[in-house]
Amino acid sequence: MENDDDDDIELPLPPVPPEPPIKNLSVDELAELTRQYDYHRGKIVFELIHRARADDPAAAKALRDLSEHPALRNDRIFHMVSLAWAAIIGLLGTEKPYTRQLAYDAFAKLEPKDQENLLFYLKCEKIEDAHPPAI
Repeated sequence: MENDDDDDIELPLPPVPPEPPIKNLSVDELAELTRQYDYHRGKIVFELIHRARADDPAAAKALRDLSEHPALRNDRIFHMVSLAWAAIIGLLGTEKPYTRQLAYDAFAKLEPKDQENLLFYLKCEKIEDAHPPAI
């Protein structure tokens, strides 16, 4: 009789990389880390959102640009919500004309189905009507 012990082998999980010094990095450095596969991508996006809320135009532009990156469009925080959506919602939540326009630009570049789902999530018919709370 054969031994099926091979079915019980558990592979170790890869080690969690150390968190980069997110608060001490420039917007460009944060954006570059976010473009790469990085275990801490979500924390970095939320740091950029925080900076955009504090009137950092470079952070706001980085969020708009990053929302187009396939990694952020495919990284799901939960269910349908992607990191690209988080970037757009973060820009909308600042309630500043400049950052809202960047959010509209980012939204326009989403796939039509993703646009439809984001509007459903935000409970509005058009992106200009979305007024999510600040993240």
